[in-house]
Amino acid sequence: MKQYIIRRLLQMIPTMIGITILVFAITALVPGDYITSQQNPNMTAEKAQQLKEIYGLDKDPVQRYFIWVGNMLTGNMGDSLQHKRPVTDVIGDYVWNSFLIAFFSMMFSWIIAIVAGVFSAKFQYSLFDKLMTLFVFLCMSLPSFFIGLVLIKFMAVDWGLFPVGGMTTAGQAGSTWNYIVDVADHMFLPVLVLTMLSTGSLTRYFRTSMLEVIRQDYIRTARAKGLKERTVIFKHALRNAMLPAITLMGFELPALFSGAIILEKIFVWPGVGQVYLESITMRDYPFMLGFTIFLAALTLIGTLISDVLYGVADPRIRLK
Repeated sequence: MKQYIIRRLLQMIPTMIGITILVFAITALVPGDYITSQQNPNMTAEKAQQLKEIYGLDKDPVQRYFIWVGNMLTGNMGDSLQHKRPVTDVIGDYVWNSFLIAFFSMMFSWIIAIVAGVFSAKFQYSLFDKLMTLFVFLCMSLPSFFIGLVLIKFMAVDWGLFPVGGMTTAGQAGSTWNYIVDVADHMFLPVLVLTMLSTGSLTRYFRTSMLEVIRQDYIRTARAKGLKERTVIFKHALRNAMLPAITLMGFELPALFSGAIILEKIFVWPGVGQVYLESITMRDYPFMLGFTIFLAALTLIGTLISDVLYGVADPRIRLK
């Protein structure tokens, strides 16, 4: 196992190098830069050239790439042109807000998907299965912005149950508990939308996996031995049906920190997804590049973790 992990970590080095080249090349091919995106009619050509020299935008792409990579090797992702602060500081300020709603939505969606998938497979073609299938396809077919706007219209504007947007109530002072309650009140709607979107596909996944497992010979053998149905389903069938889900968990790590760009914009949630979208509009290349590499590294780490956990969970798999 140790040799496998070390070998996989070494294989990540050329992969990350390829990712940096590809990402930087794409941004270099995009027309315009931070200076031209300002669209300031009072800016002269001389002033624009001076600003490009200050920000290092006057150098050729190859030179800028090696400067950028060299700084990253020292832990310096550069300074955000839009926020006038280090990229790592900007990411640290906003990424945990996105992590908050992503974590709770992932937790709720996995719990709901496992329970719904198990019972849909257990009672296949029943009324519960048909209603669950209808709900799943409904959640998968509706776009996130539509669900978000509908919930805002009824649950926030008409009924006044939750705030329209934001993360906290402006000007509200109180204890730490009041702050937690206020944040939870604001995050309910975005978490609800993300949970609905994630639960649909996960439920179908667990249902299909459970249907394959409960038809296996060892499940029939367990029932023939007189074991309770609850033990057969939740101890034997579910345990083996969860094995393929380990692969999905590897992709959840970058999803926790990437932010829901559209939902954060709709609910005015101060997450990193909204900042990333603004950086694209403003051609804030240091932040775009730094955050993209951050997500790429999380993806590689998440894939490694899922592969290792898969080998641990299933002894039949040997990691070489």
